Amino acid sequence: MKTGYLFDEIFLQHQPGEGHPESPLRLLAIDRAVRTMPFFPELTRLPVRQASLEELYLVHSREYVDLVKGECAAGRPSLSGGDTDICPESYRVALTAAGSVLAAVDAVFAGTVQRAFCAVRPPGHHAGPERGMGFCLFNNIALAARYAQKKYGVKRVLIADFDVHHGNGTQDVFYQDGSVLFFSTHLFPHYPGTGSPAEKGLDKAAGLIINRPFWHGAGNREIVGAFRDTLLPAARAFKPEFTLISAGFDSRKNDPLGGFQVDDNGFRELTRIMLAVAAFSGKGRLVSVLEGGYDLAGLAAAVCVHLDELRRGA
Repeated sequence: MKTGYLFDEIFLQHQPGEGHPESPLRLLAIDRAVRTMPFFPELTRLPVRQASLEELYLVHSREYVDLVKGECAAGRPSLSGGDTDICPESYRVALTAAGSVLAAVDAVFAGTVQRAFCAVRPPGHHAGPERGMGFCLFNNIALAARYAQKKYGVKRVLIADFDVHHGNGTQDVFYQDGSVLFFSTHLFPHYPGTGSPAEKGLDKAAGLIINRPFWHGAGNREIVGAFRDTLLPAARAFKPEFTLISAGFDSRKNDPLGGFQVDDNGFRELTRIMLAVAAFSGKGRLVSVLEGGYDLAGLAAAVCVHLDELRRGA
């Protein structure tokens, strides 16, 4: 019943620019707070590694991977194909963020831990197969799903995303797939402008894309309620063998890029729901991956609550 915690200082080397909200200070705030928690000694520290090119190609096109590598090496301030700021180290750091999430998947399926939280950056849920956007280079959560399917023969994966921004990249990857249930709560209309209830998936994925957009000011009642009232029955019907969380804490109250009012009790309840989902048919296997969250104190507090509930278990 061990819980893994993944953090490494390499993730601080992605420097999108002074004053940028997706700052290395985000992870420093998280790690410093987690280390002060009385439960910290109980956590299993997980190793980091780079993703291989073949692993990246599970989600991203070769042309896009080459573009990211080349534009980072050239010292461009941002990707030419999107609104993602970069530095020369960004490609290597993004490779490590993606690969480290896959290492967490390995740890869960090996039984080293039952669940894990990955404090990685850059985030990933806006990155599509051929485009980075919204601070994201490679889609860590989509890669984790595809990797679990390829390496461990997982047939059904659930991805739940409680970031205040819609995970359009993740949705795009699985929109016609049929092996992944994607559930998202998010502010709408808001960046990136996707995630209406009408977006339900196509072909084999029809009905497996579930968007629950909310208005500015929505909080625990709405967001937790959507997870309880919509996700739980959908997950029971789908029977996921593996559960993934796009853990965006910019849905917390007072976030400068947010608009929701979820508090730490709300994140505790969301985590409990996800643990219950993971227990349905996936033997409790769960990996949570950091996405947004830009109020440093609030981000750190919410992550600590999330980790505390993960290590308590369902």
